[in-house]
Amino acid sequence: MKMLSKALFGFLVVSFSCVVGAFQLPSGSDAPRSATTHHVDRKDFLATSASVITGAVLVNSQPANARGRATLEQAYDRYTPRIVEGGQFYKSDLYAAISKSNWKAIQAATAEPPKKSKEDRALQDGGFAKRAALAGGFSNARVLSAMDLYAGSFSDSSISAKTKAMKAEVETLREVVEGMNKAAKIALGEESAGGGLFGIGSKKPSTSELAKQLQELYIKGGNAYNAYIFAANEGLPLQLKKMPFL
Repeated sequence: MKMLSKALFGFLVVSFSCVVGAFQLPSGSDAPRSATTHHVDRKDFLATSASVITGAVLVNSQPANARGRATLEQAYDRYTPRIVEGGQFYKSDLYAAISKSNWKAIQAATAEPPKKSKEDRALQDGGFAKRAALAGGFSNARVLSAMDLYAGSFSDSSISAKTKAMKAEVETLREVVEGMNKAAKIALGEESAGGGLFGIGSKKPSTSELAKQLQELYIKGGNAYNAYIFAANEGLPLQLKKMPFL
């Protein structure tokens, strides 16, 4: 069986200086052996990255003003730990699961918690923390909801360009997570491919086809996460530590 090829994704990591960081996709002995070789054209990748970077640079990067700084600091303390932990999970645990085509682990990593119960509604936070703890390591409930809420802290009376840019990346990540979860369920036989998942058609795709799509989703998600971090770090007050890229 052919092994997955190496692929890269990077992003602008410092303002005024373009540094394209390499992040390798699953390859080598840990690659899913049922997968076909899939090459990411470097020219196309760099063109895509450049467009993402351009969009991020256009985001208003002025430091938070005094009236909103207290609120921003509260949001920072509350949400950034989950965002950073999510990024660490993405490049370690989720990476390992995809590299080995561990469908169960991929499904668990992107799974949402059970629906809110009466007991949850009785809690002060509506059971938010409890349900987040039951969610997958890179799921909407555990990571993406925190990214969404933190993005909102950069707006005051009206939605800022920075908030819009950050929320756009969160929506991309939601699509990625949903796609990964669905692919895992199809591979496990828990869900059909009806409706043309990934454009493959109504016929159940092979595990190698699903592995290829997961690789593409992984790159897309990594770029979206890094774009979010770049936007979030721009203009951040000096007393707040910038979040790391993948």
